[in-house]
Amino acid sequence: MTYDESIRLDVLLDSAATHAVPVVCGVDEELFSAATPCDEYDVRALLNHLFHVVVNFQALAAKQPADFSTAPDHVAEADWRARFEAETRKLVTAWSAPGAEDGTTGLMDMPAHTVGSMVLLDLTVHAWDVARATGAPFEPAPAVVAELAKVCAEMAPMGRRMNVFAEAVVPPKGASAFEHLLAATGRDPRT
Repeated sequence: MTYDESIRLDVLLDSAATHAVPVVCGVDEELFSAATPCDEYDVRALLNHLFHVVVNFQALAAKQPADFSTAPDHVAEADWRARFEAETRKLVTAWSAPGAEDGTTGLMDMPAHTVGSMVLLDLTVHAWDVARATGAPFEPAPAVVAELAKVCAEMAPMGRRMNVFAEAVVPPKGASAFEHLLAATGRDPRT
């Protein structure tokens, strides 16, 4: 993949976290059963998925095994918001460690930078999913969107084969760069 070497992954993750955490932590439990743009997830399931991703990608940054076999109900705990914020900070710290972006990591033995880009994509796109489902505003930083557009262009075919991405949709006329990114992941950015 071609990356902008002047912008480090941990800097992008920090920006993504700054935009995502208020959306996630602002969800009212009354909205847990609301549908999201991810057909397989309601808000509660999507929050749990995103929480689980944030925790497991810390291990991947350290070249440790991650466990995606279970999906704990993180939001059942009273302090889940503070814990999500803390775990997201740990994620940024993990990807800031020397060597985190070097070499390979994960079960698929993928380049570490690619794996880190995957959590950047999840943190950004799923934050939008939560925002869309709950009526919260969300707009990621342009640098994050620009990097994810490159990542998505290269990873989308594999993502579709693995049923991680839906088929791309045609972006609406006059779509922003972020709306183009959402459309590439199979989301209709204006519904």
